[in-house]
Amino acid sequence: MQALWRVAQGIDALNEWVGRGIKWLVLIATLISAGNALVRYGLGTSSNAGLEIQWYLFGAMFLLGAGYTLKHNGHVRIDLIHGRLSIRAQAWLEIVGTLFFLLPFSLLIIWYGWPMFVSAWNSGEMSPDSGGLLRWPVKLLIPVGFGLLALQGLSELIKNIAFLAGYGPAKERTV
Repeated sequence: MQALWRVAQGIDALNEWVGRGIKWLVLIATLISAGNALVRYGLGTSSNAGLEIQWYLFGAMFLLGAGYTLKHNGHVRIDLIHGRLSIRAQAWLEIVGTLFFLLPFSLLIIWYGWPMFVSAWNSGEMSPDSGGLLRWPVKLLIPVGFGLLALQGLSELIKNIAFLAGYGPAKERTV
């Protein structure tokens, strides 16, 4: 169990590092958005690349931040049911949800997302808009983001099993 606990801690550290890093994307996207608005309304021109980079950053914030959000218990759940359960029952519910929903769905998205990225990479796929950006970076965000989410799901699974087995502390739960 110690080895699995170290794996969970390593995954937690990775998603914490990624989550703290992508917080800066909010500032960057805001500055780019303000710059685009100033150029559009002040100079009467705009750039498709400037608009697309905002879209890429927005996608990066959500996709790469999903694991971080799960780590910090920030995902929406059905609190009507979850909140009425004991801490042990909540752990069991999270184990079942992780095994039957989170991990299979994440792995399915990775399975189908990776070939889309590879195709875009190999073809040098570009945005169809004039002055648009390469598409492979945003397509890479899909398998990477769901990979981080799946890893964090694995970490949460380990921590819930450890808690039920008496090896780990109870995580903050809704009671």
